[in-house]
Amino acid sequence: MITNLLTSLPSPGGSSIDIGPIELRAYGLMIAIGVLVAAWLFGRRLTTIGVGGPEDASAILLWAVPAGVIGARLYHVATEWERFSDAPGDIVKVWKGGLGIPGGILLGTIVAVVLARRRSLAVQPFLWAAAPAIPLAQAIGRWGNWWNQELFGRPTDLPWGLKIDADKTIAAGFDPGTLFHPTFLYESLWNLALTAVLIVVGRRLMNERPIRLLAMYVIGYGVGRFWIEGLRIDAAKEGGGLRLNQWMAIVLVAGGLAYLLYCRIRPVARVSFADDGELPSTE
Repeated sequence: MITNLLTSLPSPGGSSIDIGPIELRAYGLMIAIGVLVAAWLFGRRLTTIGVGGPEDASAILLWAVPAGVIGARLYHVATEWERFSDAPGDIVKVWKGGLGIPGGILLGTIVAVVLARRRSLAVQPFLWAAAPAIPLAQAIGRWGNWWNQELFGRPTDLPWGLKIDADKTIAAGFDPGTLFHPTFLYESLWNLALTAVLIVVGRRLMNERPIRLLAMYVIGYGVGRFWIEGLRIDAAKEGGGLRLNQWMAIVLVAGGLAYLLYCRIRPVARVSFADDGELPSTE
């Protein structure tokens, strides 16, 4: 195993984890772990600014997360309908992979905002608190693609090239033993870095349109998704020399930049969440 790690990144032997008589789908398990860790960060940030707390985060995520999964699945099904038109029963088989992040972000955010309003939480600081938690959940959830041996990139000779099962390699049109770019790992590391950046930068954005931090997340995610998507070789709709999700990434980046420009042109009154108008020093 140590020798293999020096020349390639191995793939797991199966897509599930057996704990006694219980079989856990690794794809779903990674998503669940990502949600739990993100919920912890989200709740902690709400507490830090005095807008709600862990109980609010849990209550909102209880509905926002399933909504996000549904939105992500609907996005994937809509953009890959030819794969489901003859087998509509496969639409619900989320454990086999196939979640479109843009759809998940959209529907999950809408549901979260609605629930935040119902709990009388200020929406802008609420979204400020959520912004770094979203890429953190994505960073962990992406490891589900590793367990499923899916969504890998082009062949590579790099020492961290991903080794997958021979049947999957042949199905992708390559000779057994071919190594591929581990795009799941690239996106996971990108999102972890994005989480760290948003936490640091977020302290400077709290008092004036804190929702700008969510726009920065959208921009950061879009930039990362654009170049990582360009490495992938799985079947996808294309146009103008780009894959569909690359076009979507461009839309996300453009939208985020447009909002930041709008904020710069149309400044608003400062929003204070502590007696001195600044964040507590405990974060």
